[in-house]
Amino acid sequence: MADPEEGVAADGTIRTGARRDRVPAAFEPVLADAVAFIGNSGASLYVYGSVANGTVRPGSSDVDLLSIGLAGSAVLGRRLSARYADRCRGVEVATATAAALAGEADAAYGFRVFLRHYCVHLAGPDPAAALPAFPADARAARGFNGDLGRHRRRWREALDSGTAAADELGVRVARKTLLAVAGLVSVHDRTWTTDRLRAVRRWSECEPGLAVQLTRLRSWAVGERRPGPGEVGSALADDGVVSMIVDRFDRLIGLWADDLAGQ
Repeated sequence: MADPEEGVAADGTIRTGARRDRVPAAFEPVLADAVAFIGNSGASLYVYGSVANGTVRPGSSDVDLLSIGLAGSAVLGRRLSARYADRCRGVEVATATAAALAGEADAAYGFRVFLRHYCVHLAGPDPAAALPAFPADARAARGFNGDLGRHRRRWREALDSGTAAADELGVRVARKTLLAVAGLVSVHDRTWTTDRLRAVRRWSECEPGLAVQLTRLRSWAVGERRPGPGEVGSALADDGVVSMIVDRFDRLIGLWADDLAGQ
């Protein structure tokens, strides 16, 4: 479910509803167990997504955690997924290093934006506490999704080699591509959103010729239908919808430097 508070603050910075007091009581035991797992390891732990902004749907949503400097994150995810299968679809634990926050590269900038505005601190050192509020602008949109060209190349390789199931790959393609479309909407309309449904609706108005393909991607992203290999291949083709979005993103916002070399 979309975060109703996401948007642009009066000073032009990103606004979201991610706050510690937004976590529903039913999910506090999940977070408490995760914090206990961290212990005195020195790692940092955050929750993000629907649990962090209070829009979680018990039983059908994931619990999304981010760890910085944690060993054994996969073990933590499996343990919590099994223990709390009654209240969530699964517990996913993303991992990162403190070094990923440093520097002026697009990836580092996007990570800082994400940590500052979308993550709620649970345990360990909190590098987000020292970060300023970030402008809702093209640089933030590029930091989030300027790697779409890189992902497209990897997706095509995975599909061609058969190393990923087409239906599962199609979900990843759809979710990432529609986040990039949300970036297009944000910059085009001078707003800020990561809502895929809103992105499909608005960009279909901007480019009616893409409406059918964007709606198809949305159906994959939300699990309404499972794509076949031919459909995924068409989406990733040189004249497919993903390539079209890469082109629009590059022209309006810009891709990461290492993605430009592969175009």
